[in-house]
Amino acid sequence: EAKLVVETPSAMSHKSSEWNSGLLSCCDDMSSCCYGFWCCPCLACTVAASFGENRCLPLCDICSPAAFSSFGIPLCVPPAGLSLRVGIRHMYGIKGSLCRDIATSCICVWCNWCQMHRELKIRNRDTSVVIKQPTPAVSK
Repeated sequence: EAKLVVETPSAMSHKSSEWNSGLLSCCDDMSSCCYGFWCCPCLACTVAASFGENRCLPLCDICSPAAFSSFGIPLCVPPAGLSLRVGIRHMYGIKGSLCRDIATSCICVWCNWCQMHRELKIRNRDTSVVIKQPTPAVSK
């Protein structure tokens, strides 16, 4: 019986790598750029779903500041954007730090979502399917 194995070379390697596109490299993928510009919440939901999380997760970034501020607690770090960025960086061994992730998620929210969308498109495109045949048992 043959096994179907999906391998993602970039996710399997533990070597440190860089983001495939810069934070401000929107012109590298105009479709992601336009998607994010015209409907950033929709792009954010797409990124969450592409990463295997609940599609509605980015709604926390929209609802959380209002909910927390009603109790007098300022919230400037978008929780979904930050957690997905850290998750993507760790899954693919991308160099960086939590401090840089926080700054990126807070200062340029739209560029952050666009960069993550481009990264997942590139990484998901590199996925390959390998069919492995079982090894016959050797009897002596």
